[in-house]
This record gives sequence, structure tokens and C-alpha cells, in this order.
Amino acid sequence: MSSYLQLVFMLLIFVAVLAATYFFTKWIAGFQKEKQTTGNIEVIETARISATKYIQIVRIGQRYMAIGVGKDEITNLGEVSREDLNFREEDSETNMSFKDILEKFKGEIKK
Repeated sequence: MSSYLQLVFMLLIFVAVLAATYFFTKWIAGFQKEKQTTGNIEVIETARISATKYIQIVRIGQRYMAIGVGKDEITNLGEVSREDLNFREEDSETNMSFKDILEKFKGEIKK
């Protein structure tokens, strides 16, 4: 009986640590995003090309630019018009609760 209670207690501690980590990570991400978007420069989207190379669409003032970002260099790929971009509406998955994410994960495992 004692070992069973220890197992349950350890599982509860594990779940509590996971939940604390999740909420702390969300808080830090929101804090960093708030710090990043206070100016005239904003990264709209990033696509990974290889291990050290990315293509990014950035907003600088009212203009949108495509840039190539490498390990040691940044290359201007050209200007992109706002009409050519597809902006996502607020994604429902970014506002999901931990319970919703856990249920989604359990559903994927069952499949």
C-alpha cells in the first residue's frame, strides 16, 4: 500500500511540474513577444530551408520584405506586397488550455 501511495504521489508531482513548465513557458513567450512587437520591425513568418538557413517575411514600418537568413549573413530577397500575403486569423490552437492539448494528444495516440 505504501509503494502505491508513493507512485501516486510521484505521478502528481510529475504532472504538477509539467503544468508549471507549460504555464511558465507560455508566460515567457508572451513576455518576449510583447518586447519584440513594440517597434517598427516584426517577423511575420519564418520557414526553415536547412539546418542554418531560413527565409523570413518581416514587416519594417509599412513595408513587407522577404529575407534569407544564414549563419553569418542576411540577404534581401525582395519586397512583398501586403496583398500577396495570407495572414492567419487568431489560431485556436494557440489559446488552447492544457486540458484541451492533453485531450487532443490522447485522441492522436488512440488512432
